[in-house]
Amino acid sequence: MSVPGIVQSTLGSEEIAARVSLGGDDELFVTSTRTLVYRADGLLSDESVEEYSHDADRLTLSEGRRKTKFTLEYSLEGTQKFTIPSSKTDAVLHPVLAGILNGNEITEPGETVVQTYRFSELTLIITSERLVKHIGGAVWDEDYQEYHFSDVTELAFEDGSVATQIVLTVDGRPQRIKAPNEQANDLRERLKRALFDYYDVDSLEELNELVGENEDWDDGSEDRTASMDFGDSVDPLSSDSSEQDAVEPDVTTAEDDASAEPTTESTTDPLAADNADVKTTGDRSEQPRSTTQRRTQTDSQQQPERTESRTEEIDDEFEPATVETANVFDAESKDIDSRTQPPATADPDSSASDAETTKTDPELLERIDALEDAVERQSDVIDEQRQMIEQLIAELRQGR
Repeated sequence: MSVPGIVQSTLGSEEIAARVSLGGDDELFVTSTRTLVYRADGLLSDESVEEYSHDADRLTLSEGRRKTKFTLEYSLEGTQKFTIPSSKTDAVLHPVLAGILNGNEITEPGETVVQTYRFSELTLIITSERLVKHIGGAVWDEDYQEYHFSDVTELAFEDGSVATQIVLTVDGRPQRIKAPNEQANDLRERLKRALFDYYDVDSLEELNELVGENEDWDDGSEDRTASMDFGDSVDPLSSDSSEQDAVEPDVTTAEDDASAEPTTESTTDPLAADNADVKTTGDRSEQPRSTTQRRTQTDSQQQPERTESRTEEIDDEFEPATVETANVFDAESKDIDSRTQPPATADPDSSASDAETTKTDPELLERIDALEDAVERQSDVIDEQRQMIEQLIAELRQGR
């Protein structure tokens, strides 16, 4: 895969030690002295290369849901930052951290970085010749601890239900390192393999037998109490988490519902039989029937085919009238007839003729064609905008 011309000119005579794709055409290049972040030409930025020296005093990561920010602090230059997609964090951290170890002369020429692990605030780096350990908010700074394989006198593992303790004895002093069980097996195997290759042995028993023969240290209690054991005082698996206050739901009790004012709307049951009077709820009392109601009932008894007495009572209750009930129903019947009959001026043949004329109107057809053309143009514009938005989202996810 070819290297972009702008990157090649920035590299000069340096060789690329690692190369990581950041999505799209963006890439990250690592050399022995610096890290180069290449951004391809896009909607948000032009083609560019940013370089970060490996002689940083501190490396900190700020991980988000979509992006991870790398912050490098220098004694003279100040602080420099670059952002990558969160999915590329581990792939980028390993070569960058290896370059920083080399830039700060922690690792020697020819020494390779095997693997990098992060357990909460604990960072472990296995190289071909040592184990580097750092505890704190930063991934690495000058407060690191290193255990060279030439000083190891024993290696053991203590399995637990949640975490596994790696007991690396250095010059007779045990250093305990906790690792979650999900990653403990991988850490165990890589550390064993690195030590096996360093001492040219094939098993843990051979390793402990070989390094135990070289153990030469005072058995006094003073030397034992002076062990630099950070495992007992610092738990790398613990992480600070802010307590969340529980939100009390707003519950309305039955007593609150009971204390609400009763409704004052009248309720009637027009379908109830043998109910002469309309009863109401709340503070309203029963109302005596009016003279018109009694007259209506009398007329209803004489002429049962006209209407039911219940309907007349409801009509009188909501629309009091001083006319005879028979006249009221005659007027309503006429009103209904007038509403249901079509207007005298309506001409079906004329309406059909107008509709046919409308359909064949050339001016209307021309307007419809113009609207269709406008809709097609708008659809094309929307498609172009959608493609541009998708490209912008892709570039934002790449950390631009």
